[in-house]
Amino acid sequence: MNAEEQKVREEIVRIATRCYDRGLLVAGDGNISVRVAPNRVISTPSAVSKGWMTPEMMVTVDLEGRPLEPSEYKVSSEWPMHRVIYQARPDINAVVHAHPPHATGFAVAGLSLDKAILSEVVLTLGCVPLAAYGTPSTRELTDGIEPFLQYHDALLMANHGAVAYADTLEKAFNKLETLEHTCKISFIARTLGNENTIPDRAIEKLFDIRERNGAMRPEARYGQVCGYNPGLDPAEQNFEGDRITLSRDELLDLLTQSARILNGF
Repeated sequence: MNAEEQKVREEIVRIATRCYDRGLLVAGDGNISVRVAPNRVISTPSAVSKGWMTPEMMVTVDLEGRPLEPSEYKVSSEWPMHRVIYQARPDINAVVHAHPPHATGFAVAGLSLDKAILSEVVLTLGCVPLAAYGTPSTRELTDGIEPFLQYHDALLMANHGAVAYADTLEKAFNKLETLEHTCKISFIARTLGNENTIPDRAIEKLFDIRERNGAMRPEARYGQVCGYNPGLDPAEQNFEGDRITLSRDELLDLLTQSARILNGF
C-alpha cells in the first residue's frame, strides 16, 4: 500500500464518519468506495459501523470484488452495485451508498425527486429518479439502477436507501447530502400544502449553465427526469409530419367531447 492509497483510506473514514455523525446511516448500514486505478478499488468493509472504522479496516478489491491485498475484513455484499456504477460510468471514481432518513422516506413511499423545486439543486445534482426495488446483494438491485446511471448522479432505491456517485469522494458525498436536504425541503413544502416548481423554460436555462460549467454531460440532459419533457436529443429529432393548430373554441369543444366520452355520456 502506497502513500496515496493510505490517504484514500483516511478520506473514506472521514466521509464515513461524517455520514454517521449526520445521521445519513447507522450501525453497519451503507458502503463507500473509491476507484484508485481502472481495476483497483478501496472500499469500506462489510458489517462494520461507519462511525467506528479505521483506515486499516478498508479492503482493496478489483471490479469483481476479489481481494487484491490480504485483510481480515470482507467487501460489502452490495459490491455489485458499486461495480455496475463504475462499469457504466468511466468518469466516476467514488460511490457513497447510505440510508438518509428523508431520502429513504421518499423511497419507501414510492416517490422520486422528480420536480425541479430549487435552482441550486438543478445546477448541482439534477432530479433524482426512483429505481425499482431489488433484493440487496442480488442482480435484481443492479438491474433496477442500471437504466438510470447514464443520466443521473444520484438515485433513490425503493424500500432501501440512496446512492450518489462522482469523480471524487467529496463530490459524491455532497450529492448525497444535497439529495437528503432537498427531500427534507420537499417534505416540508408538501406538509405545508404547496410545492411550487421551476418553470420548464427556466429549467432549460439552468441546464445550459450546468453544461457550460462542466457539471452535466451533454448526453445526460435528455435523460433527466424533472417532471417535464426536455425534448429529444437534437441529433435524434424528426420534424416530419404536420403541426395541428386549434383555436381556443375548438380546443374547448374537443376537451368537452372527451370529458363526455370518459363519463359515459
